[in-house]
Amino acid sequence: MRSSGQTSATSVPIGSDADLAWVRQQVRQCAAALGFGLVQQTKLVTAASELARNTLVHGGGGQAEITPLDNGRARGLRMSFVDRGPGIRDLELAMTDGYTTGGGLGLGLSGAKRLVQEFSVDTEPGRGTTVTAVAWVNQVPSSRPGVG
Repeated sequence: MRSSGQTSATSVPIGSDADLAWVRQQVRQCAAALGFGLVQQTKLVTAASELARNTLVHGGGGQAEITPLDNGRARGLRMSFVDRGPGIRDLELAMTDGYTTGGGLGLGLSGAKRLVQEFSVDTEPGRGTTVTAVAWVNQVPSSRPGVG
């Protein structure tokens, strides 16, 4: 992960379906404030929704940490989802499209990974799981000379 400055994080408990909606709302508001475009905001909210649901369903609940980032060149958003559940026994298998233990489509982890620029999973059976996703605001390309 890039080294970057950060401002204050927002911590959101995840213990019920209502909390999932709160996570989505907080991610959308933070992404908009950082200057993410509508498509990027939607990708971030989708990734957050998947990861928060995994935290609730597979980890037995936990918390989301939503942190704005600024490294001096770009602004971004880090989302960490932490649970103290059973952990993921086979991370490689869990990251495979179509693999599911919950009866869904099996696109939660792998799908969320495709929606952000940086993605990591720290897990150990019996210790829980932390999934961290980072996205950076796309910079508007500078206009070319003579094009106007």
